Order: sequence, then structure tokens, then C-alpha cells
Amino acid sequence: MDILVNNAGLSRGLNKLQEGNLQDWEEMIDTNLKGLLYVTRALVPGMVERAQGHVINIGSIAGHQTYPQGNVYCASKAAVRAISTGLKQDLLGTPVRVSSVDPGLVETEFSQVRFHGDTERAAKVYTDLTPLTPEDIAEIVIFSATRPRHVNISEVLVLPTDQAGATLVHRSAQISRNR
Repeated sequence: MDILVNNAGLSRGLNKLQEGNLQDWEEMIDTNLKGLLYVTRALVPGMVERAQGHVINIGSIAGHQTYPQGNVYCASKAAVRAISTGLKQDLLGTPVRVSSVDPGLVETEFSQVRFHGDTERAAKVYTDLTPLTPEDIAEIVIFSATRPRHVNISEVLVLPTDQAGATLVHRSAQISRNR
């Protein structure tokens, strides 16, 4: 089975729209939208031709809930969600599946990229909470990809227990990372 995991995700800065950095916008749109679109366009025709395949797009809670100063990033992830839904509609009648996995806080280099390498500011994003791990998301991707061919996991919104919304996070000095 052919599997495409579109894991393009880049955020730059946290700015009000009227104060946004145009270069940051270009990077987010080029990565989060154009990257996903171009790779999908290149690979999906072969999936359709072979009558098998699965496209798994990694979105974000930001595609479900906009938050202050996250305007362009949130818009790009809302577009990923819309593209996933539209692609599923376009592929209706073929056996090619489309899934969207939309995580909340995952501890990766994401915040370092967002804050242009400011590691101190990036570390504060995950302070006093237990975020998701890349392995948590990988397990969901694998689960989605290994369902029987007649099962399509269309969308999964996954958050750490310490998160109830895009900006609703519980922080505690007593954090246990035990699973």
C-alpha cells in the first residue's frame, strides 16, 4: 500500500495581523500549503491508478480553533483541514483513503522554529505541562494507516490531557511524565 504522510508544519512568530512579518507569512504558506499541495498532486494520481493508497495530512488544533496572534498559521492549518476534506470528496469512488491527524501541543522543534531559534522562549511553551510526543502522533498515523481497506479514519483531534483547547492549557509545577 502506498502511504503519503504530509507532515509539513511550520509556524513563524506570534504577531497581530497588522504587525505580521511578510517573510514569515511566505514561509508558512509555502510550507504548510504549497508543500502539501505539490507533493499530494505528484503522488495521488499514481495511487488512483494503482487503486490503493492513503494520504495522511498532519494538521493542528490551530485548524479547528484560531488563537490570538496565530492568524496566518491558523489559516494555513484550517486550509489543511479543508484540503483533506476536499481531497476525500475528489477521491470518492476510488479506494484511496484520506485522513487528517490534528494534534495540540507536541514537544518538537516547532516552538524553536516559531520563535526563530529563541530556545528560552520556546521551552516556556512546554513548561509545567506534559505535552504529546512525536511518538504519540506516529502511533495515531500508524493506526490510521493499518485499518482495513474499507475503514477510513477521516479526522483525529488529539490533545495532551493538560490541554482543552488551542489556548486552554493547565500548568502545574508537579508534572509527571509517567505513562
